[in-house]
Amino acid sequence: MHFLIADSFTDSLARLTGDEQKQVKTTAFDLQLNPASPGMSFHKLDRAKDKNFWSVRVGSDIRLIVHRSEASLLLCYVDHHDKAYEWAERRKLETHPKTGAAQLIEIRETVQEVIVPVYVQSPSPLPASATQLLFQGVADDLLLSYGVPPEWLPDVKLATEDTLLALADHLPAEAAEALLELATGGKPRMPTPATANPFDHPDAQRRFRVMSNVEELQRALDFPWEKWTVFLHPEQRQWVERDYSGPARVSGSAGTGKTIVALHRAAYLARQHPDARVLLTTFSDTLANALQSKLNRLLTSQPRLAERIDVHSLEAIGLRLHKTQVGPAKLAPARTFANSWAMPPRRCRGINSAVTFCSLNGSMSLMLGNLITGKLIAT
Repeated sequence: MHFLIADSFTDSLARLTGDEQKQVKTTAFDLQLNPASPGMSFHKLDRAKDKNFWSVRVGSDIRLIVHRSEASLLLCYVDHHDKAYEWAERRKLETHPKTGAAQLIEIRETVQEVIVPVYVQSPSPLPASATQLLFQGVADDLLLSYGVPPEWLPDVKLATEDTLLALADHLPAEAAEALLELATGGKPRMPTPATANPFDHPDAQRRFRVMSNVEELQRALDFPWEKWTVFLHPEQRQWVERDYSGPARVSGSAGTGKTIVALHRAAYLARQHPDARVLLTTFSDTLANALQSKLNRLLTSQPRLAERIDVHSLEAIGLRLHKTQVGPAKLAPARTFANSWAMPPRRCRGINSAVTFCSLNGSMSLMLGNLITGKLIAT
């Protein structure tokens, strides 16, 4: 029997108190070692649509929701009694009929409202784009190939710009990403062929993990999906390892994995060029710190590799370059910057292209079109 855990389990585990988490982990280890042990208190969930959902008693009020079949035991969710039961009654585990991937589906009839409520009625008519049906002309078979659950097809067909994001929250990740890509004029990735085991499908591997032994489960529970936030989807590896002839841009909506691709690309370049340093930049120090934390988790076993990757904000890099080329920088006050905003582009000595001032995330940034070839002289 395969023993698996879902991302919904680790997410819910992280919301419990420290003592409650310890109890849940002990129960999880016992389930992995011997799920048929008489000490395991399984309770059939009569109101659940999926008849393979069971509740396992953890403590006086904590219940672990598992999906049990002859082939597998999946840890799905954990919470206090009523909330755990409510979660199970609204979901079912299915193999998608088109993609063959295992999916935890939110049951459509349990969702009372998908559209975004309108609290203030606009006196003017809404623009056509706001009410246009985004996927009316897309064939059902194509939507299914992107992983849209069959029972959610009618809602997808009625989706507009106003309702799409709310709808995406109820769909599996691969379906939501494909719909957002279609809505923004893009072309979703080609669907992956079905696999013999639904849990082996690349889309399923984003949310389910097979635990081969106690040590692997221990690591998984010590890093509740945090460790796996740096997991690279098999379809994204091509962008990480491609040999580009110049600068490249990877675009996509929120949650599609752009940050993960950037992290793995930095690590890949560091491995390919052992004598070089790699620079990974973002817009703010806060985001840079978050990237550094993810990079540390990604390269836990390769600290020397991580030492050759610099993660900084654009502002920090600008100040660092200025200090090495000129000296400590003296930033202009906000009023001076505001007055400069309306000035036409100027050329400065030592810079190959025009200097453009812009405001970015509330901070002042100096965007340079080309690399500095000499000393930057402020004027």
